[in-house]
Amino acid sequence: MKKMYFIAIYPPEEIIEEIRTFKKDLAFSYGNSKALKNEAHITLFPPFSRELELEEDIHIAFQKIDTNLLPFEIELNGFGSFPNPQNPVIFVHPENNTHLTDLYNRVKQQFNFSKYSFTPHVTVGYRDLTWENYLKAWEKYEHTEYKTKFLVSKILLLRHDGKWVPIAEKAFTEVQ
Repeated sequence: MKKMYFIAIYPPEEIIEEIRTFKKDLAFSYGNSKALKNEAHITLFPPFSRELELEEDIHIAFQKIDTNLLPFEIELNGFGSFPNPQNPVIFVHPENNTHLTDLYNRVKQQFNFSKYSFTPHVTVGYRDLTWENYLKAWEKYEHTEYKTKFLVSKILLLRHDGKWVPIAEKAFTEVQ
């Protein structure tokens, strides 16, 4: 039996709740119910499928990711979008961050079997967001202010079991 997996950073619960407010707005005002399916996160490696029997290999590769890092801050600032008419996306925009890019490259050293361009974002609206509703929502969100920051000190490995469930985490280990 195949399962889906991915690797991500999750902000603290209070930021997940703040972002859920935007997701609820997209669900109720713009018909984007899929927005509510996932918790707010930044994807470091996108969903991939593997046989459940091979999960141990995924855990081994995940544990090999070099997390000899100091915790670092990510600043979220405003909204961005991917204006693709077939699959538009609205997201909370993280500021450029060399530490985040470095972390992504460390993940990629162990998980390099997929071509994946790294554009960090926290998805708010996607999947069942129609192009028409995207245009209406983007009119609002393009100018909506939202600013916060959080400390990143670990990464998570998730498996899809009807919903995404964390099955492993790896804390940063560098000491001062």
